[in-house]
Amino acid sequence: MAEGERRSQPGSSEDIPPATQNFIIPKKEIHTVPDMGKWKRSQAIEKLVALLNTLDRWIDETPPVDQPSRFGNKAYRTWYAKLDEEAENLVATVVPTHLAAAVPEVAVYLKESVGNSTRIDYGTGHEAAFAAFLCCLCKIGVLRVDDQIAIVFKVFNRYLEVMRKLQKTYRMEPAGSQGVWGLDDFQFLPFIWGSSQLIDHPCLEPRHFVDEKAVNESHKDYMFLECVLFITEMKTGPFAEHSNQLWNISAVPSWSKVNQGLIRMYKAECLEKFPVIQHFKFGSLLPIHPVTSC
Repeated sequence: MAEGERRSQPGSSEDIPPATQNFIIPKKEIHTVPDMGKWKRSQAIEKLVALLNTLDRWIDETPPVDQPSRFGNKAYRTWYAKLDEEAENLVATVVPTHLAAAVPEVAVYLKESVGNSTRIDYGTGHEAAFAAFLCCLCKIGVLRVDDQIAIVFKVFNRYLEVMRKLQKTYRMEPAGSQGVWGLDDFQFLPFIWGSSQLIDHPCLEPRHFVDEKAVNESHKDYMFLECVLFITEMKTGPFAEHSNQLWNISAVPSWSKVNQGLIRMYKAECLEKFPVIQHFKFGSLLPIHPVTSC
């Protein structure tokens, strides 16, 4: 296409940079292996991790209470009340001041992502709310496309750690669990991203994730194996009995097929299930309006 055809029409606002934008000549920044850490330490990512660290600290400050019931410790409601009160302040630490108007909307997804304070339960719908929280941050420009790997394996992974701590500390019930026929009592997305991480791995195959030795040796490096380890810590008995779906998946020949199957399963079992989506909230950043055809 000729240069003249690419140029915006006179008076068009297209591609006009903000008045405060400071441009620089792009240059290489990754010169040595240690430099690889630069993209993992973007300011927005670090602020999100700090936000999650705060939630983690609040768990330590809110110990379980003595109660007759083993499950659903009521101290969780005290922890949640703290988040409910501070959510907008927490989100404001991540969002630049010129985007402050978005904070109340984005904060709703953070509050929705940690479980239900009435039922003291947690499930894939809450997990989806955290994905929506990250999606909103992407849509307003706080997170960028080149942050995507760190978003999953640094921020979302830290979120998982905090949610597991919540589940263990307050003995939260799984929301909408399908028992042995479900993939997992609490999570789904880390199995999708974790299987993607393992595609074309030279040694680890799907059959290895039911091998206790393989899981213990490699779980810190692979999200999928970390999920499996948590299951084995929380459940007793033969793996094939307490996690039948995962046991069946271990027979799939390749990680790419596992990944494709899990994406289809997530669509069918989470995104298209009324009990999950009935609780999802829509706003200006994630509207419910149908897609308009061009």
